[in-house]
Amino acid sequence: MKRLGGGDQSRSVAIWLWAVAALVFVMVVVGGVTRLTGSGLSITEWKPIMGALPPMNHAQWMDAFEKYKAIPQYQQINAGMSLAEFQGIFFWEWLHRLLGRLIGVAFAVPFAVLLLMRKVQRRLISRCVVLLGLGGLQGLIGWWMVTSGLSERVDVAPERLATHLGLALIIFMGLIWTGLEAWNGEERSRSPGGWSRGAAILLGAVFIQCLLGGLVAGAKAGFVYTDWPLMNGAVFPPVEWGKGALAFLHDQALVQFNHRIWAYGLLIGGTVYAVQAWRWRLAEGLGASGFVVAAALWLQALLGVVTLMHAVPLWLGALHQAGAALVLATATVNLWLVRRSQPRLFVSGPRSRGLF
Repeated sequence: MKRLGGGDQSRSVAIWLWAVAALVFVMVVVGGVTRLTGSGLSITEWKPIMGALPPMNHAQWMDAFEKYKAIPQYQQINAGMSLAEFQGIFFWEWLHRLLGRLIGVAFAVPFAVLLLMRKVQRRLISRCVVLLGLGGLQGLIGWWMVTSGLSERVDVAPERLATHLGLALIIFMGLIWTGLEAWNGEERSRSPGGWSRGAAILLGAVFIQCLLGGLVAGAKAGFVYTDWPLMNGAVFPPVEWGKGALAFLHDQALVQFNHRIWAYGLLIGGTVYAVQAWRWRLAEGLGASGFVVAAALWLQALLGVVTLMHAVPLWLGALHQAGAALVLATATVNLWLVRRSQPRLFVSGPRSRGLF
């Protein structure tokens, strides 16, 4: 990548931040597997320190199993499962939590060392502190999510799952963005506002689609209405409007419909953005980055349709979740490039003002 800033670049800081972003990406994918395997409620306690180790002997395993037997998910869904089957779902939730702890260490320890070495640019210190705080908050929200399924529900509340996923993706975007800032140095120019607004709207739309996907996952809506482009032969499926506003969070038909409709709008918007960027031959590769985002959107949509029509097998569900994070990453980089580059327009006139 061509550097687009001043002289305060720090490759070591950028590489560290991107490495942590890669760990967050892995955690998002493992979180998807945890959900698809029904593993998220297998650990019924939150022990940030002592919970780093799994049960080490038969007695400890039986103790964890007995605690799981006390919650509705076991009693209504998994009654009669063997210890070996419990260990299988326990592993995924334990791995998910272990990755969270690893990310905390991978961020906090190098951050302290780089601060002592005065490698972190002053303007980025506060951003890194915010990211560290968000990481701690993510642990609390994760436990808040789990508690929703320990007493009355057989799974976690969809809105809490979407919140947990959304914060993970915010941290992911923040790490990528701050890494780009560290690699390239302080901003020296800014693109016309229209293009910045267009790229920001595109990124926001991608993020909202990820949240809608989180609601689909939380409501297990991907396992119903597995035909496409219709939903059980209808354009608009029957919705339990008696749930009121909660229908937008819990009703399987409605959350899947919203996810589909937003995807169609996102595909159209992303494609228009890419075509316009290419038409106006923006400098610094902005036209190319727009096409990368559009291509990622179309590939992700195709993967979503295939995943749905196969009733969300584990490997396709995990791949679709990974794809969502990658689309978000491309949209994040695209916005950063737009904001940090001064487009050189080959077409003069009103069109040179940008998208919006």
